[in-house]
Amino acid sequence: MSRIAQAFDSGQWSVIASASSKAVIVIIALPLAACGAGGFSLEKAEVDRSIVTSSAPARVTSADADSASDQTTIGNAVSSADIEELRGQAVPWANADTGSRGSITELAEVQDNGQDCRSFTASRESFDGVALFKGQLCIAAAGGWHMQDFKPL
Repeated sequence: MSRIAQAFDSGQWSVIASASSKAVIVIIALPLAACGAGGFSLEKAEVDRSIVTSSAPARVTSADADSASDQTTIGNAVSSADIEELRGQAVPWANADTGSRGSITELAEVQDNGQDCRSFTASRESFDGVALFKGQLCIAAAGGWHMQDFKPL
């Protein structure tokens, strides 16, 4: 008979049981003692800034910047349109920077306080949806065009 088998046969079960129960108590008590000794605290926890991920950067342009870019593109289309040649036809426009597009209708030349202006209605199709705007573009004293009025309908 082997020595292990002899130990079980000789009535040493009480010694083995006593040793295993002490081991169980030590295994349970040790982690509890570590927690009670202040080993971990949420107040002491800090963010690890050394971790670097390969996430994509946030988009720099905002909805306001896209809208301003589209307004400039519409203004350029209105100022360069030949009203006499169009005879009431819509003027298409597209902004490659924002992906927006639309058409300009009701384009007419008007006088506003002695200034030559062009009034218009413009549609804008973008990722945000479809919108309709009413605007007026006037020629400045230096000869350039500036947006006098541009508001959603």
